[in-house]
Amino acid sequence: MLRSRPNRLFTLSLPHLTVAMTRTHTVTIHHRQTGRIFTVEVPEDRYILQFAESQGVELPFACRNGACTTCAVRLLAGEVEQPEAMGLSPDLRKQGYALLCVSYPRSNIQAETQDEDEVYELQFGRYFGKGKIRRGLPLEED
Repeated sequence: MLRSRPNRLFTLSLPHLTVAMTRTHTVTIHHRQTGRIFTVEVPEDRYILQFAESQGVELPFACRNGACTTCAVRLLAGEVEQPEAMGLSPDLRKQGYALLCVSYPRSNIQAETQDEDEVYELQFGRYFGKGKIRRGLPLEED
């Protein structure tokens, strides 16, 4: 008998044997910088970037902990859970951006990589470079 549990595992029970299998989702990523398209079956309990790399897929990354925007993608379809994505504002998440290094798939996904500078500008551009420039400030000596 195959049963679904709330913790997203399937349990197969046979006499004297119980096997738990994590659900997987098809994740398709268009790597815009190289023009390549990758498709992998990612378990719900694994980060997308980490699992894709274990399957030989090379994608951009830097920090691996959700603090930068190097691994940012724009979701074209599907949903992810990314509770540790401190490098993305809630607004960018609502617009469909995700950080692959800390994203778990929650459905089949279609995504495309983004230029790090593009996402950084969307996130922080309104804050930096908008103030007055004060020239000739003395630098403190050590």
